[in-house]
Amino acid sequence: MKDALKNIFFKIWYWYISTIDKNAEIIFMNYGYSSKSIKIELDKEDVPNRYSIQLYHHTATGVDVKGKDILEVGCGRGGGLSYVNRYLSPKNVTGVDLNKKAIQFCNKHYKGTNNIFVQADAQKLPFADNSFDVVLNVESSHRYPDVDVFLNEVYRVLKPDGVLLLTDFRQKKDIELLDRQIKISLFEFLKKENITNEVVEALTFATPDRKVLIEKMVPSFLQDLAHNFAATEGSTTYKRFVNRYFEYVNYVLIK
Repeated sequence: MKDALKNIFFKIWYWYISTIDKNAEIIFMNYGYSSKSIKIELDKEDVPNRYSIQLYHHTATGVDVKGKDILEVGCGRGGGLSYVNRYLSPKNVTGVDLNKKAIQFCNKHYKGTNNIFVQADAQKLPFADNSFDVVLNVESSHRYPDVDVFLNEVYRVLKPDGVLLLTDFRQKKDIELLDRQIKISLFEFLKKENITNEVVEALTFATPDRKVLIEKMVPSFLQDLAHNFAATEGSTTYKRFVNRYFEYVNYVLIK
């Protein structure tokens, strides 16, 4: 019941953002990544989204994606896949998301010869077997009803020796469950990394800009919800990362 209510809330929230964001100011919805070891040179228009971009960069560079066919499952409003496409030189990029408005937004804002965005279910991907070299999944899998089915679908659409780059957060017990789900899947672990500290640092640094955006775009009676959604410093979500109620992990898995 609790998970069902949470999914309803997320659907309503995504619809709300799609409705109010007339100027395409919200193109990322991840918590971000910050570390002294990563400092990406960004074009001026990308700088406001630095920390969210750095999460994509850290995840996508788990392998060399240059010249590869890439699928992002759970692409949201497309900012992350756009970064990968423009900065990391893949051959083609494809994004799928269950949210119809998100896909409409992507098809409107990211026009190009080597990208495509399709509305689809992460647990029923509309692609042939052995279609992609790399699958990206960023801060999305925690909302899937059946992660086992998702992992099987990703395995199916990956080419031989293809790689799943997955990053997401969970409660500790649920991370342990995810580890078990991966172990009983056909994937092999190449890498698992806990990046909670880097996510908390990013949330701290990103908070001032996120507060400004929330105050600008969200009516006062919804702002507490927005701060929790964005995990701004001091919010319940932020504190859950700080005290490790939530932990954030990064996986590199090979077919």
